[in-house]
Amino acid sequence: MDILSIIGVILAFVAILGGNYLEGGHAGALLNGPAAVIVIGGTLGAAFIQTPLPVFKRSLVILRWIILPPPNRLREGIAQVINWSTVARKEGLLGLESIADTEADPFARKGLQLLVDGSEPEALRSILEVDMVTRENHDLAAAKVFESMGGYSPTIGIIGAVMGLIHVMGNLADPSLLGRGIAVAFVATIYGVALANLFLLPVANKLKAVVMQQSCYREMLLEGLMSIAEGENPRSIEMKLEGFLD
Repeated sequence: MDILSIIGVILAFVAILGGNYLEGGHAGALLNGPAAVIVIGGTLGAAFIQTPLPVFKRSLVILRWIILPPPNRLREGIAQVINWSTVARKEGLLGLESIADTEADPFARKGLQLLVDGSEPEALRSILEVDMVTRENHDLAAAKVFESMGGYSPTIGIIGAVMGLIHVMGNLADPSLLGRGIAVAFVATIYGVALANLFLLPVANKLKAVVMQQSCYREMLLEGLMSIAEGENPRSIEMKLEGFLD
């Protein structure tokens, strides 16, 4: 569990609501249904127009990484590669067949199968790089959905503000309706800017960081598998792969 994400969300809300309270305001003043509908609905609508359905679905799947990111398995992965290289050195590449059959990670399993099949190192690299780059691009595109929403949200908030002011100008003769229009105008702006800067943009950046961490792991596996294919000894492979560690 990513405790920083939880702390960040709580701290953001406490800062906004606490600052509002210290200025003499109350939480109810920041609750406005029409403003929320304008900002949230408009932002989602803009994202729907821009984003292909498979990418949007993927963005919803990886959203959980904000709280429950995939584990950083670099050290575990290096130990795994060293074990594979030891087996290959003792039993030959065919000795990896049983390991490939039980490997849970599809990327690692494909690499092991290529080794067992006797693929040339450059062929192995070419095949796995396509897999790695495609997965990275798909996940980055999904993360950028939130980044694009973070760009739209403040502008939609301004649209909500203008709509509220239009409502105000149309009811200048009736003072009882002015307060509601002004509230929508100012609260919509707050919603738009806050949604972008306290949620959408941080979420996008966190997801991109997780995607790059996973790509680093797959790149480490690729280098390890290449080294095994080229017949390097386990100690040399270990020293090479330790360069991926922070």
